[in-house]
Amino acid sequence: MSTALETKGLGMRYGRTWALRDCSLRLPTGSVIALVGPNGAGKTTLLQLVTGLLRPTEGTVEVLGRDARAGSAEALARVGFVAQEHPLYQGMSVADLLRMGRSLNLRWDQSMAERRLAGLGVPLAKRAGALSGGQQAQVALALALAKRPALLVLDEPLANLDPIARRDFMRTVMTAVAEDEITVLLSSHVIADLESVCDRLVLLKDGRMQLAGAIDDVLADHRILTGPRTGAEPSVSGLVRAVHSDRHTDLLVRTGTDRPDLHPAWRSQPVGLEELILAYLERPAEVAR
Repeated sequence: MSTALETKGLGMRYGRTWALRDCSLRLPTGSVIALVGPNGAGKTTLLQLVTGLLRPTEGTVEVLGRDARAGSAEALARVGFVAQEHPLYQGMSVADLLRMGRSLNLRWDQSMAERRLAGLGVPLAKRAGALSGGQQAQVALALALAKRPALLVLDEPLANLDPIARRDFMRTVMTAVAEDEITVLLSSHVIADLESVCDRLVLLKDGRMQLAGAIDDVLADHRILTGPRTGAEPSVSGLVRAVHSDRHTDLLVRTGTDRPDLHPAWRSQPVGLEELILAYLERPAEVAR
């Protein structure tokens, strides 16, 4: 399987503060990747490095086998990007925005963009500033997809959209994935939306990567252990979170599919994606890997 995106030791520093540090990833083509983390985790910095908007302080980033650090035209011509807040020239009509996109991009599918927007009821003659939030998001997505990208990068595209607009946006993304076999890197706080469409997970916290891999493999590598509450904390390797009640203790551990060698009274069960993500996000910084 070929590689859509690969980073090695990638880092970005602003003054004395590291926004991203030691990020090494290899994402295969054809994947839909969920990028999650709290505000300030480094998600937007990573996406801006991938799209050539920032030059890293250290490390390398390759998009489709080409170095993206210098914002090279060869690398970025195959990347579509929808930034947070879907920035558009508010005084321009949708048709004007499409014409501008056609003049700025070597690969451009005007008919596809017009067809997608017509199917969503977005009028080409209307100014961008007069569109609803959901319509503006669809225009921004149409502009990105009209490039015929091999990699589509989406930075919090679902923020501030109502449930219907979120559904329509993701339907458009998944249609493009099915029709054009593109790779999608999607940053969002809406875990339920991510779980329904993504097959891989990248989790950032405090500028460092905590988890990365196929979602099925990541879930299989973690278990919830439930057992009696004792005075001493059970000695379990790979502990992510411990929750105590008066009589019981729940441990979320990174241990693979095998049950650890604990007392027979302890029960093991699988963990859901949302619970796993929240457990990693809630870990104290000094515990994080």
